[in-house]
Formats: sequence, structure tokens, C-alpha cells
Amino acid sequence: MSVGEKVAVRPPAEHRATPLLTSNDLLMLSVSLIWGINFSVLKVVLESMTPLAFNGLRFSLATAVMLIILVWRGESFRIARRDALPIFMLGVVGHTLYQVVFITGMARTTPANASLLMATSPIFVVIYGAVLGIERPNHWTWIGILLSFLGILLLIGGSGGVSLGAAHLLGDLLVLIAAMLWAAYTTGSKPLLARYTPLKLTTLSMVAGAVPLVIICIPQLRAQDWGAVGPGAWAGVFYSAIFSVVLAYLAWYTSVQRVGSARTAVYSNLTPVVAIIVAWVALGQALAPLQIVGALVVLTGVMVTRRGRIATIGSPRDAKGSTTRGAAV
Repeated sequence: MSVGEKVAVRPPAEHRATPLLTSNDLLMLSVSLIWGINFSVLKVVLESMTPLAFNGLRFSLATAVMLIILVWRGESFRIARRDALPIFMLGVVGHTLYQVVFITGMARTTPANASLLMATSPIFVVIYGAVLGIERPNHWTWIGILLSFLGILLLIGGSGGVSLGAAHLLGDLLVLIAAMLWAAYTTGSKPLLARYTPLKLTTLSMVAGAVPLVIICIPQLRAQDWGAVGPGAWAGVFYSAIFSVVLAYLAWYTSVQRVGSARTAVYSNLTPVVAIIVAWVALGQALAPLQIVGALVVLTGVMVTRRGRIATIGSPRDAKGSTTRGAAV
């Protein structure tokens, strides 16, 4: 280096401004788009298929595709002995129990109620992470999550579709339990993603969860009138298996690995926003002004959350007393 030569010094990550959109934002926006569209897809499919027959079929297909991708990518099936039980439990909680509880709850409540109750999952993620010592969110993260939840309230309230009463009590309770299960699945994956790729962890947990799920679904699979399933429903099964499960789950785990559980979970609040917009465009359903306000509040909450600080326990920087920030990835 010559005398007087200037060297550009890159500022530390925590002092760099977070860009408006990162690659991870785009990834999770894609997940919200896929899951938002999936609400309309499910409406078509469930007109000719029973819920558990649909779940058993789509999850079997999705698991088979994941296994093929894992082999094609050349990744092994080997895991550390200490991780066998956690991965199995992750599969049972995030795939078996969640799928059964959610679809059963959906059959006993309204889509509006289900959307509202599932929007509580980011709150449970933050609570689990804090209690288990996996992540330490600061007040900005909490503010962002609560803002997103407020936006969901405005979004659903604007449609006039919420009916929280005795008629839907069991279904509402089941969907709330499903939100808690999904939060546990998301939080539990964070430590394992320090040792395994999103592809490997997703595949192995799906295999663990798919086996008991299919066993539970066998009665409805046998009773299903397959001749009544039309081309549109079959296309919906394919979309739900490949896009809503395979691609979306891979993206979800990738985001948890990159930015943590809390920041990933808050993007799920965008799903009802997308679902309402898709219904407005594709089905001609009315879009109320209050729903537009709610969508903007949700987006604000997501932006606040992604700029908040969350300390990840066990990371090198955390050991020095600093925190993990939503930098560009």
C-alpha cells in the first residue's frame, strides 16, 4: 500500500442502514403471496374433497417431492443422534398436529375468524423465543408485531366477516391452538438450522410428520369419492402441495435461518392481506376502505419489526453483548 493511499472502511453491520427491501423480504413476500392465493385454491378443492383426504394426499405428494430434491442435491440423510428426537418432535408438532388441528378448526369456524386467530402466531413465536432463551426481542420488535396484529383486526373487521360466538367456539379454539403449534414449529427450528440446511431439516421433519398424518387421514382417504374430483381440484392439490408446502416451507426455514423466528413469523400477517386482494381481483369481492387501512398498518408493522433488534442466544456477536439486526442478506 502506497503512502497516502486511502482505504474505504466498511461500517459495522449494526451501523449500516437497512435497505428498503432485502432478498429475504422478497423471499417472504413470495411466501405470503403463495399462501394468500392458497385460500382461494382450498375453497375450490374442498368442494369435492374431504379435509383430511386432501391433507393426506397433498402432504404425501409434497414429502415425496422433498425427498427427490434432497437426493438430487446430493445431501445425506445423516443427522446427529442428539437431533433425532428434536427433528421427530418438530415434524409431529409442525406437520402432523398442526395440519390436523388447523383443518379441523377451519371446518368449524369462518375463514375470517381463522385468519384473525392465525395472525396471533408471531406473538407466540416471540414469547416462546424469549422464554426458551433462543431470541431476545426488544421493544421495537414487539411494537411491530402488535401493529401487524392491529392491522389484521382492521382488515378482518372491515370485511364484516368476524363472528366470535358460541357457534364457532370449538373451531376458534382449535385454530388458536394451531397458531400456537405453528409458532412452536417455527421457534423449534431455529437451533437446528445452525447445523442443517433448510432443505434437509424441512425434508426430515416432513417425513417424520407425514407418516402419522397419513395414518390419521386413512379413513377419509378410503371414503373419498375420487371420481367426483375434477381437474380444477386436482390442479389445486398440485398447487397446494408444490407451492404452499414444498416451496413455501423451504422459504420459511431459509428465512428463520437468516433473520430468526420472530422476524420470519411476522410476515405471516401479510397472508390475509394477499388473500383479500386476490379475492377482490379474482372473485370480484368488495374491498372496504377500512381493509385498505388495515393492510397499510400490517405493512407498517412488518417494516418496524424487521428494523428491530433481536439478540440470538449463542451467536458469536451475542457473546460480545451486541445484537442481531435486520441487515441485507
